Amino acid sequence: MQGKNLKVRSSKGGEFDCYVAAPGSGAKVPAVVLASAVHGVNDDLRAIADEFAVLGYIAAAPDLFWRTIPGPLARDDGRTKQRSQPRLEKIRTGEGDLVDALAEVRKLPQSNGRAAVMGFCYGGPYAILGSKRLGYDAGISCHGSQMLDYIGELEGLTKPVCIIWGDQDHQAPAEVLEAYRGAAARMKNLDLHIFPGVQHGYMMPESKAFDQKTRDFSMERALAILNGLRAGETRRKAG
Repeated sequence: MQGKNLKVRSSKGGEFDCYVAAPGSGAKVPAVVLASAVHGVNDDLRAIADEFAVLGYIAAAPDLFWRTIPGPLARDDGRTKQRSQPRLEKIRTGEGDLVDALAEVRKLPQSNGRAAVMGFCYGGPYAILGSKRLGYDAGISCHGSQMLDYIGELEGLTKPVCIIWGDQDHQAPAEVLEAYRGAAARMKNLDLHIFPGVQHGYMMPESKAFDQKTRDFSMERALAILNGLRAGETRRKAG
């Protein structure tokens, strides 16, 4: 199953591309909105969206870099830093795009109105921000980067967030992992998994760090969350 590109009208003016894949059945189902790595909505991300659609869920991947350098970029393209900096400012701007993408997804005839956000690398913080204040029902972060800047956003969070790293991830050094371990120990809504020997970028086949076992686990956790949203509730599963 392959999706298609839609144009989403930004609430701030202009419009951006969003890759959307949806199941063919008429059943009402939840959605997952994919917040991309700095490489953008590339073949790896579209393949993840297509996989969710095959499994019966709506998946959408908005272009979070449409204001600067739109579209996917190769891993060796020097413009990736250019379009993602200053980082905190860019992440903040992208919050509006995720709100607009969610509104567009909810218009689809298959939507039951509920959605999770799943962030990768650069997009990892949106797993927390989406659940905290952007209208999403849950969040999943896979090898998220600069996550220490957002750990305070977990305070008061009432929706489930699942965060997955490898312990060899250069974007999640020991102090980051320890901070999130401490948060998970005291917060029932934070589901944390750290895999030994796994590096940054494990979800993406184009990455040298690709790890099939950890990718499969991450998809299983995301599907468990979506299944809860299909049933009208969210479930936290110990791993």
